[in-house]
Amino acid sequence: MKNYRFSIIIEHDKHGYFVFCPELQGCYTQGDSYEEALKNIKDAIRLHLQDRLESKEELLKRDSISLSTVEVAV
Repeated sequence: MKNYRFSIIIEHDKHGYFVFCPELQGCYTQGDSYEEALKNIKDAIRLHLQDRLESKEELLKRDSISLSTVEVAV
């Protein structure tokens, strides 16, 4: 078994927590609590990786993810 490390983004609003992995397109989930969302994204990533490995697809991994801000005038 090999361990992988991925970046995740967790957003919170009045409906709960939304979390996604920018390194794995389409890999996202949600939860009512932070802990539930974290557990769910780990499951989603594991299933995503298992599917890619079973399909003999390459596991593309970005070298880095950058979180930044931009200023926009409206």
